Amino acid sequence: MSNASAPASNSSFTATLLAAVGAFAIFLLIMLVAYLPNKVPLPGDGVRTPEQRKAALDELRGKDKTTATTYGWVDKDAGVVRIPIAQAKELFLQEQSK
Repeated sequence: MSNASAPASNSSFTATLLAAVGAFAIFLLIMLVAYLPNKVPLPGDGVRTPEQRKAALDELRGKDKTTATTYGWVDKDAGVVRIPIAQAKELFLQEQSK
């Protein structure tokens, strides 16, 4: 009786293993398809030197600092403006203290 159940459990294990490997492969395929279209292409050929990466990061940080510390239009037609973070905090605290 134990010999009759051994082949059945072996084929069951094989089927379970194949199902697990197949599910993992499908998961990897879905992740690959979902990730690749969202990948931001780099300017040029995609290879940057450390100096180029540092320059790009410095430029980005400069833009972020300017955006966070100056007034400007977000959408002029809709009348939406950007104000410095420090000013926004002050206005918020004033509104909350009333």
